[in-house]
Amino acid sequence: MEFRRITGLPPYVFAQINGLKADARAHGRDVIDFGFGNPDLPSPDVAVEKLAEAAHNPKNHRYSASRGIPNLRLAIANRYKLLFDVDLDPETDVVTTIGAKEGFTHLMWVLLGPGDSAIVPSPSYPIHLAGPGFAGANVITVPILDPGVSTNDPGDDFFEGLLAAWDTAVVKPRVIVVSFPHNPTSACVDLAFMERLVAFALERDVVICHDFAYADLGFDGYRPPSILQVPRAKECCVELYTLTKSFSMAGWRVGFVVGNPEIVAALTKLKSYLDYGTFQPVQIAAIVAMNEAQEYPEQLRVIYQSRRDTLIEGLHRVGWDVVKPRGSMFVWAPIPEPYREMNSLEFAKFLIEEADVATSPGVGFGEGGDGHVRFALIENELRTHQAVRNLRRALSKLG
Repeated sequence: MEFRRITGLPPYVFAQINGLKADARAHGRDVIDFGFGNPDLPSPDVAVEKLAEAAHNPKNHRYSASRGIPNLRLAIANRYKLLFDVDLDPETDVVTTIGAKEGFTHLMWVLLGPGDSAIVPSPSYPIHLAGPGFAGANVITVPILDPGVSTNDPGDDFFEGLLAAWDTAVVKPRVIVVSFPHNPTSACVDLAFMERLVAFALERDVVICHDFAYADLGFDGYRPPSILQVPRAKECCVELYTLTKSFSMAGWRVGFVVGNPEIVAALTKLKSYLDYGTFQPVQIAAIVAMNEAQEYPEQLRVIYQSRRDTLIEGLHRVGWDVVKPRGSMFVWAPIPEPYREMNSLEFAKFLIEEADVATSPGVGFGEGGDGHVRFALIENELRTHQAVRNLRRALSKLG
């Protein structure tokens, strides 16, 4: 039997790491898990309390609005004004999604079809590669270079690759997917890069889709820019924002697509056929989170920066040279030179077996990710210190 939409999907290599991790724990080993970017920090108390209150109201047990209830769309519009001084009309420029992955996938269904193509960074968050494929489109990859290897600005490197990909494409792409701070490499860009990207899109009549999952996770004074800060961006751009990382509300599945009103309207129409929206008490609690816990993303940012510093300093003591990221909740680590005879999956398995440390193999983010592993900053400082001690013992070739 043929399953057409999933035929071209590569093997899910993360499942192999999860299996090793589960087996090790079943045998009593204490595996320190940096693999899955699943936030361990609690959601805001005020949101949890509002969820419980709203869930007790039978009126909230019925179908909700697929596009999101009005006050939720207003709350995200107000947040964009607060953070980026961007004006969004909650009636035309915002649609609520059941998390960013659902929003992105259905956005690709709206924008792409068989015979179309999309430009996607490589390495890439897996759904960015799979989403255009689900719509029947071809994917053209442009490299995001390792900040530890390239001496150029990540945005300059990507833009150079973008120009080359556009010029050589037989079928000109309809969509360009970007995501900064970037997962998995943690590469960051400035507003000037976004201005170049918008100008490129306006000149060539192409849509920019910016996945802004780590909007609130910039370190050392860096503030990730929204592409919608660029004048005229709403003519050609949409952006995905989510409460997953910013408010540590991963399981709640509350995301948004904002920007170009025609694209928002098209996605809203598609979703009206597919779902009735997130459970309404969750939407109500999300409103409270954004309105009454506005300081919470900053509290989380400070914690993630501390975890980043602890991990990077520890890796450096071990002799593992890794660049300190300016944003995201990840550390992108090249396999140390004495171990490069292993590919990223083999090396990730080695770290579990010899150090009881779980990471994500770079090849899971596409071929451009091999030669690296990704650490997610989901362990506290004490656990991270323990991981560093384990790595020191296991990575004996580093001296």
